[in-house]
Amino acid sequence: PTPRQAGRELVDVASALPLFLGAPLVRRWHRRWGATDAEVAAAMPGDKVVPGCQYCCTRAITIDAPPAAVWPWLVQVGFGKAGFYSNDLLDNVGHPSADRVLQEFQHPEVGDWVPMFSKVNDVTAFRIAAIEPPRHLLWAKPDSTWEWQLTDAGGGTRLVTRLRILYQWRTSPFGALASLVLNEHGDFAMMRKMLRTLKQRAETVSI
Repeated sequence: PTPRQAGRELVDVASALPLFLGAPLVRRWHRRWGATDAEVAAAMPGDKVVPGCQYCCTRAITIDAPPAAVWPWLVQVGFGKAGFYSNDLLDNVGHPSADRVLQEFQHPEVGDWVPMFSKVNDVTAFRIAAIEPPRHLLWAKPDSTWEWQLTDAGGGTRLVTRLRILYQWRTSPFGALASLVLNEHGDFAMMRKMLRTLKQRAETVSI
């Protein structure tokens, strides 16, 4: 990042600090941020892939662009790819998330990795488990699933995402504890910024 970009990233993290610290206090609200009662109650692909998940969030946003315009921004998400459109200082080691569609990442297939970090394995990365352009994308790994659904909303897009995580206390207690802390404090602030940035990119950047 340039000095200006690094400074902006520091400001982003500082401004989100109250959300990071206070997220457990508003857990019932943030776990369904932006979603309607019907969206929270609806079954989604991936719900049964990892049984017994203790952490489940359904969040949504309306985007003033059709699904076909949102899809290219979504499918290029990942570390070493387009980034996450969130707090780049924290989840992309300071590298700014892409502000354009990257053609080299526009043809994902089932089984492809979606890296969360530089190390890529079943613990640190998702794989694409199902894909139906430009309507449905499911990422999965042994302890979690992350589903994305895009539906037409009068020419715009209703983007609904569901994250489900299983804390494996018996087989990996330290990993489960780290995951719990990360999700309880970091998930909401970063997910909200990701959704808002996806909205901004799709609405204002020509593909």
